[in-house]
Amino acid sequence: MEPRQEVCQDNFDEEDRMSCRPGRAPTIYDVARAAGVSKSLVSLVLRGSPNVSDARRTAVLEAMARLDYRPSQAAATLAGATARTVGVLIDDYRNQWFVELLRGLQQGLAPHGLRIAVADHTLNAHVGASPLEGFLSMRADGLVLATEPSAAMRVPEDLPVVVAGHRDREVPGADVVANDDRHGARLATGHLLELGHREIGHLTGGGGAARLRAEGFAAAAAEAEVAARTAAGAGTTTEEDGWVAAGRLLDAHPGLTALFAANDTMAMGALAAARERGRRVPADLSVIGYDDSPVAATHLLELTTVDSRNAAIGAAAAQRLLARIGGEPPAGRSLLLEPRLVLRRTTAPPPAR
Repeated sequence: MEPRQEVCQDNFDEEDRMSCRPGRAPTIYDVARAAGVSKSLVSLVLRGSPNVSDARRTAVLEAMARLDYRPSQAAATLAGATARTVGVLIDDYRNQWFVELLRGLQQGLAPHGLRIAVADHTLNAHVGASPLEGFLSMRADGLVLATEPSAAMRVPEDLPVVVAGHRDREVPGADVVANDDRHGARLATGHLLELGHREIGHLTGGGGAARLRAEGFAAAAAEAEVAARTAAGAGTTTEEDGWVAAGRLLDAHPGLTALFAANDTMAMGALAAARERGRRVPADLSVIGYDDSPVAATHLLELTTVDSRNAAIGAAAAQRLLARIGGEPPAGRSLLLEPRLVLRRTTAPPPAR
């Protein structure tokens, strides 16, 4: 037990020292401490994952040899039950933009034995419960913030973190993967302008992505020398917000021939508001959304929208997270994917005057 005793004396806190009992077999946590890495990285080495640098793999293997560590099947099962999980924090279950993001994440993480756990940070906000604390207590291997980061989010510096889909606020050391919201809004507005629309309204809401899309709309409208008419609902981007905002614009500006919504969910509300006012889509009013969420492609809607590349964002976020889990130091890099216009049946030239 001499190697084990030597390791126990190196910079261990009180809890660690109490675990160094004579005769106790070394654990995966002992290996992680001795190698100076996380337990999740040791698990990756044991599984033969390629997402580990040579230097860190060597450090883990040397620690295993020094401690005479022998992984058991029971220990592997226990480690898999308490780790191999990436927490994903979203902002609203009602907004479907994250569905494709989760698919991309799952496809990127599953081959490496990592699963995802999803939580909506707004659900229990009224009682002060934080799903972020839950992810930390379950010793998640990493975290994906698919919501706008706030100053109240306290993320440990040693936890691999990627911000996905939002780029308005930074988390120190975290990589950011998102689509270019301003460019996407220009694509949507440009499409309506090319069809001949000159009376265009925009439905917006709270949050950085909505703000960037509103900026893109305003810039494109200014360049075309058309009025940029914008309205919001209650400040979010739900179907109800879209219905309220569209009603306000259509009532205040009956000459509008097109609406661009900050997301597909708001566009659904706009379609309802138009129907209530006897406006046919797209014969009387064109409607375009953003995100290309699953509902946009349904036969019922066939909504023209902007593809924000959420599956690709999820896949890229998975790659960045695996690199961090594998020992790559935090870089705080940003990757912007170019959105694409998806033409369906809710846009057409404006009605003849």
